[in-house]
Amino acid sequence: MDTNQLKFLLMLLGCANYRTGLSSNILDGFKSEKNKICRDLGELEYVDYSREVATVKILPAGQALLKLDSTQLPIDNQELKVLEKISKSSGKIAPSEIKVSGLKSDERDVILKTLSERGLITAEIKMKRAKAEVWLTERGIEFLRDEYVPNKGNKPVISLDLLGNYVQFLRKNLRVKSEKVSTLVSDNSDNVESYSDINSNISDEEILETIKKLDRELGTENYLPIFHLRQKLQPPLLRDDLDQALYRLQKTDQIELRGLIHAEVYTPDQVNAGISQRSGSPLFFIQLTEN
Repeated sequence: MDTNQLKFLLMLLGCANYRTGLSSNILDGFKSEKNKICRDLGELEYVDYSREVATVKILPAGQALLKLDSTQLPIDNQELKVLEKISKSSGKIAPSEIKVSGLKSDERDVILKTLSERGLITAEIKMKRAKAEVWLTERGIEFLRDEYVPNKGNKPVISLDLLGNYVQFLRKNLRVKSEKVSTLVSDNSDNVESYSDINSNISDEEILETIKKLDRELGTENYLPIFHLRQKLQPPLLRDDLDQALYRLQKTDQIELRGLIHAEVYTPDQVNAGISQRSGSPLFFIQLTEN
């Protein structure tokens, strides 16, 4: 990690919820480099940022669908109009060029995501150009808290303000971590187990039952946001343990993990509870394959 990347992370530690706008004054010192730094740290999964569909292009499956009888099409009328607009372009087309009467931009973006997931178009995802935000991920928090070691051969000049951000971050996160372990020990004083033993005692089947129960109790209609499950199971589970369990349940076709489209209706903490992806929106909703 180079000096500018480290400074970028330490800057985020001084922001509310470790999140800020890419155009905010706090990042002015990085000038034209900030987008590249942001993307590089995103590749390491230490930060994530607002993304958008930059261009789309119709695929052979989409072309074939347009040749079907209109009564047999597996898409609705608005999706069909958008697909037809894309098909008229010889190459890639920006979403802003897709004009359909009565269709709002956010509705268009949802349709583009749906068409892409169905393999009818290919979508190029890039950093959002307007009102983009960047935030520290759970992986970034773990790295700064548990793994980061300054390189002896590299002596970055860190201001006292940035050092103060890091000290406050450590105090907050190490205190929370300590409280979780203390709670586990006190709650299991009659039957002492190690932290890893407690984690391993929660089976995938029990996690699946918890998902079903939460969906019923919260009335999320088989679209349970992951942050509800984290609140229920972390602790005793660690974040990565739960993520891996969800991946296993998805692999065995017991659940589907769905991406987040409208992040603005959730708090930053709730959004950060999703499973970040190298490209596209985080996996945010849990859908049972069988109710």
